[in-house]
Amino acid sequence: MANIDALTQQFIQQYGGDASDIAVFHAPGRVNLIGEHTDYNGGYVFPAALTFGTTLLIRKRSDNQLGLATTNFPASKSFSLDTIVYDEADDWMNYPKGIVHELQQSGVQFSSGYDLLYHGEIPNGAGLSSSASIEVVTAYALQSLEGLETDTVKIALLSQKSENEFNGVKCGIMDQFAVANGKKDHAILLMCDTLEYELVPFDSGSYKLVIGNTNKRRGLVDSAYNERRAQCEQAVADLQAAFPEITLLGQINLEQFNSAKHLIKDETVRKRAQHVVEEIDRVLKSIKALKANDLEQFGQLMNGSHDSLRDLYEVTGAELDAMVAAAREVPGVLGSRMTGAGFGGCTVSLVHEDSVEAFQEEVGRKYKEATGLTADFYVCTIGNGVERLV
Repeated sequence: MANIDALTQQFIQQYGGDASDIAVFHAPGRVNLIGEHTDYNGGYVFPAALTFGTTLLIRKRSDNQLGLATTNFPASKSFSLDTIVYDEADDWMNYPKGIVHELQQSGVQFSSGYDLLYHGEIPNGAGLSSSASIEVVTAYALQSLEGLETDTVKIALLSQKSENEFNGVKCGIMDQFAVANGKKDHAILLMCDTLEYELVPFDSGSYKLVIGNTNKRRGLVDSAYNERRAQCEQAVADLQAAFPEITLLGQINLEQFNSAKHLIKDETVRKRAQHVVEEIDRVLKSIKALKANDLEQFGQLMNGSHDSLRDLYEVTGAELDAMVAAAREVPGVLGSRMTGAGFGGCTVSLVHEDSVEAFQEEVGRKYKEATGLTADFYVCTIGNGVERLV
């Protein structure tokens, strides 16, 4: 967790005044344990909030300006609340600006301007949801200080809408939902179509979750992401000959899919759909495994997920595959897979606590030999969703 005293001093350096009326909020990053590329197909995902994320220090101003600064980059700016518009040059600031814009669109009239200082602990471009963390902490803080309801499900939806419409990134709901609704030592079984969810205790005993950052920037290969979405929509259109009522792949089960997959004429489209339907099935099996305290089965399902993302959905890439292959060779590893959108970013592995040191050493060495890149590792703990700290 961030050093709040040090951040308070930075806030005062940036904006003046004293510490008396600075409020502090925190929203985590997230890791998805299993269920990848199922969210926008209306299926199940299984993310968990991390203990590290974005800390926000915020204070009211006497005018209607929005001051934005971060400890992570030198640029800072202020904007009039009357003219909040997207500007590519504003880079990360478009995330908080998008939240302000969406709140205004929903009828919120701000009582004053605000100064905000963000401190992000999530590696940029790692696929652990730095943008969702910024959005959710901003929405929660502004609604809290304006005396508005802080319904975390609604905050997740508002944050997703902001990313979709203001920032033009067609993400699903998973990231914002996990960041807003996480709970310590629990993962979230979320049905993305209906937002029904269950907090599932994640008791990994003597096993640790280790996140491996490939340090291959994702640059969300936006075109590939949009192409996969279009292919899934095509699969739905083909399957409607057998299931006229469906609008998303998540609305049929594996048995139904297998009975009708011949209707999908394009082989690539069929592979994409097969991944989605089988991955949703894997998520449900993994919940059963956890509830039965069968971590070995959970690890095997993680492995199956990665292999499907590599072979059927084709979103892994050389770096993620190299890291996962190295991870699976380490004794004491039950499972390893890519997490996030793919094409770089991170892996998540379930590693026995006695093997964590050897894991970091061996996977780091083999990964560097295979790719020339240096990996970073985080032994992670599952934490709470968005909350006020001070």
